[in-house]
Amino acid sequence: MTRTEKVAAVEVLKEKFSNSDFSYVTDASTLTVEQVNKLRSMLFEKGIEMRVVKNTLARKALEARPDENNYSELFDSLKGPTAIMFSEVANAPARVIKEFRGKDAERPLLKAAYIDTAIYQGDDQLKALSDLKSKEELLGDLLGLLQAPIHNVMGALNSGGNTLSGLLKALEEREG
Repeated sequence: MTRTEKVAAVEVLKEKFSNSDFSYVTDASTLTVEQVNKLRSMLFEKGIEMRVVKNTLARKALEARPDENNYSELFDSLKGPTAIMFSEVANAPARVIKEFRGKDAERPLLKAAYIDTAIYQGDDQLKALSDLKSKEELLGDLLGLLQAPIHNVMGALNSGGNTLSGLLKALEEREG
């Protein structure tokens, strides 16, 4: 790579890190071409971008980001073959990795994940990350909790109304 190409690659990575709150540093080094294509297809379906990067370029891009983002903890994971996954949903890459590995592969291995300034290091964090709820799932749960009391009140009113109308009908028939 020429110096110009390296500078351009760092700029692209800086932009990716600034536009994404969620990134996963992985090792997909022993996958066959067929497996990589299958993984990329699964990632694409979920709106996740995977980039194979040089560790030094990724580190330079991260060093250029503000310190409050806490990227410095990712530096230790930038060793060996590295592929970075960028996502709009925190748990999506973990779920894809887990699903992919469940079929026929031991990789990609999770080196580290960056989730809103929190760092998850090591492949043992994959289950915890895949169990995280997405923003949409949390909003759905919240909406369900907010609607539950209203449904209970409406159900009570409806059942009480049927009982009351039945009682009035019975009294009416009795008088008649």
